[in-house]
Amino acid sequence: MEGYHHLWGAHRLFGCSSARHLVETLTMDFLLHVMTISAIFGILALGLNIIVGNTGLISVAHAGFFGIGAYAAAITMTLYHAGFTTALFCGIVVAGVTALLTGLLLSGLRGDYFVLGTLGFNAIVYGVMLNLDSLTRGPLGIPGIPRPALFGMTLLQPFPYFLFVLFFLVLISLVFSYVTRMPFGRVLKAIREDEEALRVFGYRVLRFKLAAFVLAAMIAAVAGALYATYIRFVDPSAFVVLVSVNVLVMIILGGLATLRGSIAGAVMFIGLYESVRFLGFSPDTAGQMREAVVGLMLLLLMLFRPRGLFGEFKL
Repeated sequence: MEGYHHLWGAHRLFGCSSARHLVETLTMDFLLHVMTISAIFGILALGLNIIVGNTGLISVAHAGFFGIGAYAAAITMTLYHAGFTTALFCGIVVAGVTALLTGLLLSGLRGDYFVLGTLGFNAIVYGVMLNLDSLTRGPLGIPGIPRPALFGMTLLQPFPYFLFVLFFLVLISLVFSYVTRMPFGRVLKAIREDEEALRVFGYRVLRFKLAAFVLAAMIAAVAGALYATYIRFVDPSAFVVLVSVNVLVMIILGGLATLRGSIAGAVMFIGLYESVRFLGFSPDTAGQMREAVVGLMLLLLMLFRPRGLFGEFKL
């Protein structure tokens, strides 16, 4: 009997240790998930901040370019068995060309009409994803997207993939800093402040706005490719116009026209968005409560800090 008690005690001790290890592992995996998604959306926010924060154009087309990058990577890697570098390049090119054509079509629109034009673009991209079954598989989505391989090792574990995404976040941050500090970036800010004055001085404003639009789309495609290979599944519901609105909220929260504002806004938004699941709401109401929390946060920020956390100006 004494041996039995010792055996039971050992099993109980082993069980408690295993349970504690499981909880720690799940907690770490969740934190890595939040950090990875935050980094991906940080890249997305940096791209949108070039258009909205620096140029002063309000666009809700960003989810469309995000989706183009994701689907280009998914199709290239699953259908044609290409590597991540090729898939990323394809996504950037397709998003860039699409942005160039879309920007030319929307070049005559200003203010609210430009916003409506970008909304229409997002709806078109969503419709193509939903109905072009031969490539996108429609509402069924594309499963089984492989993870990137680095030095012959596939990045299946959460931490290596987070470092992989973090590398791209740093790279895009350097691009953002360079663009905003060079003469091109100063012209974009001048467009935001007084577009007509620039026209008087002979600047071809349309070219600068178009270049900013294309650059932002290409950055969004990078985020899309990273998102697709992280989640390993894409479907049209991940790229609805609400995603564009959420990214717009991120850069408003963090602050317009700033590097740290884009990243801080993404981290705040994703952190709060993911934390709602621990508040005890049922699955039926969790989605609505997430939007309510985000709306309340945005309202409080606009009342007490309209420039966001690190913003140069208010929208």
